[in-house]
Amino acid sequence: QEPLVESGGSLVQAGDSLRLSCVDSGGIFSTYVVGWFRQPPGKEREFVAAITWNGGRTYYEDFAKGRFTISRDNAKSTVWLQMDNLKPEDTAVYFCAAQPQRELIVIESPTAYDYWGQGTQVTVSS
Repeated sequence: QEPLVESGGSLVQAGDSLRLSCVDSGGIFSTYVVGWFRQPPGKEREFVAAITWNGGRTYYEDFAKGRFTISRDNAKSTVWLQMDNLKPEDTAVYFCAAQPQRELIVIESPTAYDYWGQGTQVTVSS
């Protein structure tokens, strides 16, 4: 059983908003960096955003800057990805992932993350 569980994916229209949730059922969140990745149809998995263990720093891929916001509440064992002004090219399966907080961390590479959820489908129609 994956320790991370995503939810919130849906079919929406261009310009709409969605908030994805990633819940930690394995008790690992509080000291872990959490990232969101997505995999569009027929393409490789790509980095979207990440947040350090205490929320002190956030990181975004260029396409997410200004439209997506990552946040977390460790007391609720949850990380969110707020997505605004969605575009058809945002259509993908969205995954959350976690890696231990270290002094030096690799944010954008999927291979740096130890735990993954099963993904949630986001479809944006034009």
